[in-house]
Amino acid sequence: MKAPDDPGCVFCDIVRGEAEASVPYADDHVMVVMDIGAVTPGHLLVIPRVHAVGLEDLDEETGAHIWRVGHRMGRALRRSGLRCEGVNVFLADGEAALQEVFHFHLHVFPRFADDGFRIDANWGTRARALLDAEAAAVRSGLDLLPPGREPLHSDE
Repeated sequence: MKAPDDPGCVFCDIVRGEAEASVPYADDHVMVVMDIGAVTPGHLLVIPRVHAVGLEDLDEETGAHIWRVGHRMGRALRRSGLRCEGVNVFLADGEAALQEVFHFHLHVFPRFADDGFRIDANWGTRARALLDAEAAAVRSGLDLLPPGREPLHSDE
């Protein structure tokens, strides 16, 4: 795996061993580090060893590995002895999505009653015609992507 190449990136510094981190897991493709700005105790970040700003910069194989490791970390949190009544797996891709460090990373953190974490939105039910139009837009976006490793199946 290529060494991270962004000298101004704190996650690249961590991967290169030039910045401190508490690491519960690492392999040839990712490092899992404890988040210094944790939502709850046990908040983990799964970061690729290669620098990628967001989803557009990350190859799908590495992305799939990150999600597999995130899944495993969530299961580990449940068994860790830390307070964990639930788990959030959260990705912020881009500034509008609240990404703060522009090196792809997946948040995995324990949840419990009254932990203070909230996601607020204007939740509402969308009309079927709007949902159908949005589904068509997403399908057209899929057509613009290079083929993946495995075919996607749809309900068309």
